Amino acid sequence: MSENKNAILAIRVRGRVRVRPQIQDTLDKLKLIRLHHARLFEDTPSIRGMINKAKDFITWGEVDEDTILQLLTKRGRLPGNRRLSDAYVKKNSSYKSINALAKALLAGDADLYDVEGLKPVFRLTPPSGGFSGSKYYQIGKGGITGYRGPEINELAKRMI
Repeated sequence: MSENKNAILAIRVRGRVRVRPQIQDTLDKLKLIRLHHARLFEDTPSIRGMINKAKDFITWGEVDEDTILQLLTKRGRLPGNRRLSDAYVKKNSSYKSINALAKALLAGDADLYDVEGLKPVFRLTPPSGGFSGSKYYQIGKGGITGYRGPEINELAKRMI
């Protein structure tokens, strides 16, 4: 991730039934395989293109440091479904803590693959209070899919 690019959080909000093969292939490449899976991406034209192609099945926006920190501490998983800890990050990466890793991820200096064994997908729960619209429509038309900007942080915190 480079300096002037934001980190993007994408969350899959629709399931696996009745998905066109081209869209399913794109979602597989993004590693958003199942409902309520989330991933952090760097903001590049190729990632934007894939996200726009799958816009009817995901919601995305710019993520902040607090949300990244909560994702890593509460939903970051290692092999064997173990939780991510400061000791593991210090031992298996060049970062001293989860806080330092979260800051580096936001700044674009790190990738989730820098921590050996860390799974790149965050498995979230359905949002507390439910979604605020229909999953079949875009954000501007009363739905939940598509680009939501910084409001992705509120949704992610309700799903963590």
